[in-house]
Amino acid sequence: MAFVLLGVLTVPAQKKTNGTIYIDHPAIKVVDEFVKAFVNKDDAKLASYLTDGFKWEDGTTGEKVDKATFLKTLLPVDKFDYFSLTTSPGSYPDAFEYQKDNKNGEISVAAWYMLKGVHKTTGVKIDGPAHFQFLLTNDNKIKGMRQYAGSEAFSEIARSTSDRTNGKIYNHHDNINTARKAMYAWEKGDFDKYMSFYRDDAKFFDINSDWGKTRTKAEEKANIQQFLGLFEVLSIDMIGYPDYLEYEMDNGREVLSWWKFNLVRKSDKKAITLPMHLSMGFDEDGKIVSELAYYSEALLGK
Repeated sequence: MAFVLLGVLTVPAQKKTNGTIYIDHPAIKVVDEFVKAFVNKDDAKLASYLTDGFKWEDGTTGEKVDKATFLKTLLPVDKFDYFSLTTSPGSYPDAFEYQKDNKNGEISVAAWYMLKGVHKTTGVKIDGPAHFQFLLTNDNKIKGMRQYAGSEAFSEIARSTSDRTNGKIYNHHDNINTARKAMYAWEKGDFDKYMSFYRDDAKFFDINSDWGKTRTKAEEKANIQQFLGLFEVLSIDMIGYPDYLEYEMDNGREVLSWWKFNLVRKSDKKAITLPMHLSMGFDEDGKIVSELAYYSEALLGK
């Protein structure tokens, strides 16, 4: 039995070809010229590459359009500033001449690109990979084109063509009350109370720090103590009024507030007025989970 199993295990896997893959083929040259005309909006040349029955398809949504619609509505130069479509680094197109179910000798070409541009109407930026599949007749006319590209960016373009709301703005809310109580506890030096308004895993961001760098509650408390060694806080005054934004998208909750820190630098007794904008993120229980501070460190003269 062992010898029989060994024989089974050592039988090589069966392979069967289904045509030929070309790295150089007239169909690839046609696709290359078509893409150049596509980018340059050479309408006449572009149309000359397409069969009368040409179909364009969005590979992610299944949307299909005919030749006339494609030429009229899908040309990028009409809709994008700074448009470019360049070959993805390290890639090259392939032409496939299949044997199975290919009685007419049609050729498929697969190509990979980087698609970039800014939508003229909405300002949405596209910068990402795109994959195109072309189907060509045996006389090298394009009869089909399937496009796979950043669907989220194109969805955002569609969403941005009409006005949409994204939740509510409050000028009075309990989360606004929390933001005020936290800042006035800061003013009075009651940092245990100040920190009690923040969740234990809260993150603190500073516009003057490296991008993405955050501080924990313990690190923020140490940072405040260091600050108080350099400056005396005379008062913290609110500018205008805070806004509480309760977003529909991503279930976000943010209090935006503006403050004026009235300080005295201890080293030379210089009075300093430091404007500051705070963006505080809240959880569902009313605890602050993030804080981003905007201010000019240059004003402090540190």
